[in-house]
Amino acid sequence: MAEIAAEELAAQVGATWRSEWIVVDQAMIDAFADATGDRQFIHVDPQAAAATPFGGTIAHGFLLLSLMPRLAEATDLPRIAGVRMEVNYGGNRTRFLAPVRSGSRIRGRFTLLALEQKHPGQWQRTSEYAVEVDGADSPALIAEWISQYFT
Repeated sequence: MAEIAAEELAAQVGATWRSEWIVVDQAMIDAFADATGDRQFIHVDPQAAAATPFGGTIAHGFLLLSLMPRLAEATDLPRIAGVRMEVNYGGNRTRFLAPVRSGSRIRGRFTLLALEQKHPGQWQRTSEYAVEVDGADSPALIAEWISQYFT
């Protein structure tokens, strides 16, 4: 992963990076259900979920959101040189647009919307994060996410 000066990355506003594909399988969905306590049948009961319009189990929307760091690491998005710490600051909007069936391949699409210096040594990045599903025409999730970097 390339490291560049924050000012160089700021010059790339509007650029998009995509991650490698990963599979969201039932084991991942079940582990997320166990971790969060969200065991709604559409996520964990294949037989009951088969009778819904989804036709089978689907990933939790929050699972897709929580995969953001993993998918970001699987891109060639340049990193800011000299970062000592990175923190999530929050989101401006999040939309769960389409279900992701168990066994689907997904990838992250990251578009740099803004990178600005808030204070000396503190940068704020706003990115659009989208979850693309292999074979689908539109994303399953879109979120505008804010991170802060300390150098």
